[in-house]
Amino acid sequence: MPRKIEKLIKKEIQFPSLPAIAVEILDTVNKDDATLTQLGDLIALDPALSAKMLKIANSGIFSGAREISNLNRAMAILGTNTIRSIALSFVISSDLCSKRPGYNIEDFWKRSAISAVAAELIAKCVQHRDEDLFLTGLLQDLGVLTILLTKGDEYRILLDSYKDMQQDLKTLEQEKYGFDHQQVGNALLSSWNLPESITTPIRYHHCPNEAPSQYETSTRILDFANKLGELYTSNEDSQNVRIIQNEMAEQFDICPDDTLELIDQVAEKGRELIAMFDLDPSDIKPYTQLLQDANRQLEQLNLTNAQMILELQDAKKKVDRLVLKLQESNSRLRELVYQDALTGLYNHRYFQETLESEMARAKRYQASLSLVLFDIDNFKAVNDSFGHPAGDLVLMNIATAVKGAVRNSDVVARFGGDEFAIILPSTNAAGAKTFAENLRLAVEGIASLIDGQAISATVSLGVVTVLPSQASMSKSELIEIADNNLYQAKQQGRNRVTCSTVGS
Repeated sequence: MPRKIEKLIKKEIQFPSLPAIAVEILDTVNKDDATLTQLGDLIALDPALSAKMLKIANSGIFSGAREISNLNRAMAILGTNTIRSIALSFVISSDLCSKRPGYNIEDFWKRSAISAVAAELIAKCVQHRDEDLFLTGLLQDLGVLTILLTKGDEYRILLDSYKDMQQDLKTLEQEKYGFDHQQVGNALLSSWNLPESITTPIRYHHCPNEAPSQYETSTRILDFANKLGELYTSNEDSQNVRIIQNEMAEQFDICPDDTLELIDQVAEKGRELIAMFDLDPSDIKPYTQLLQDANRQLEQLNLTNAQMILELQDAKKKVDRLVLKLQESNSRLRELVYQDALTGLYNHRYFQETLESEMARAKRYQASLSLVLFDIDNFKAVNDSFGHPAGDLVLMNIATAVKGAVRNSDVVARFGGDEFAIILPSTNAAGAKTFAENLRLAVEGIASLIDGQAISATVSLGVVTVLPSQASMSKSELIEIADNNLYQAKQQGRNRVTCSTVGS
């Protein structure tokens, strides 16, 4: 993953910590001289975890025909990596189930459990050995939960829009934040020191064609496991089953009937695992049973014309309500896509699109164009000393000051974290410098009151002006020059403006 994306994720997302017993399990397994007995003794310290371990070891997901009667035998038969995966799955899900992000956490873990079982069963079916796939399947969408715990209502609206309009979630996330839940999941699990055999397939589980070759098969399996999780928890229809059957035949040479049998097995074994997570599995039924129930209902239908007309009228009302809901979702989505939730300024995506159009306009009319990049000096110290709520207040107050200082034609955006960007159309070098100096002084005079204490802040600004003779300059080149000027302002002592002009 590019370091710029990693840095952005760490700045925007707060990672949940790994439970203490999970850290001990990983530390034990990662030791060169670790033994099964040491791992067993550690798990045995938690009776509830030990009991669940034996249940799942005998569930049919992992075991053969012989019953596994004690933890030591389970470890000897299943091996260290499988035992590690099973133990971590219960520890992590139990810990995160206690967090209530205002989202249906039970459905999230039901889908995750189905995906974990599906990954394990598909791997067996295609004879692919990967002892980490069960845990990888369970944790593949942990990035969604992590973003939700940090972003709250803002991300919930994004999820609703994704479900209502059936758009690609990772595309919406990239447009809104500059990263997606695959990348967040990868970064989180890497910070927990889980191996690349888990973190890399999660990074690419929606785009397996992009995965490194050594992880491609595991990532493809994870992609199908995710689709089966959606099938059983998101009201997906028979058309999706046919798509899965066709893709399984194309990629793994599995005939449609065998895929259908596999889909049923996923539901049956998934119900067992969901119950072990202390969740209600009653709404998970094998796909063929759902088809049989539907056929019985069709046989019982004996509708009169009047009844059919009434049902059509009801259906039209539902369609009308859905259209209205989609219109509302579109409106919310447009706002989400272009607006920064904290400051109310335009976001990074809007800035990129607008800068491109303004550069084209300047070229067409042979006009000057100026760009200002600035960030808050020593902002990390504000967060460290006063807390993130204080830092947020400083950001909002500065955003308010900037909005009051610009013209209607200027565009102000939050570039990311504590960095901001201002596009000044038809503005020459002298005008841009004057504007930047006035803005620096305005911010210098702002005091944010936190618990009776005034917090002051300053900004460093990098300014670049492009003259008509350099209209062919690219957007990235212009941003890079402004960013370098901002860096120079920092190096020269902060709370100052550094300007440059491109062209003659």
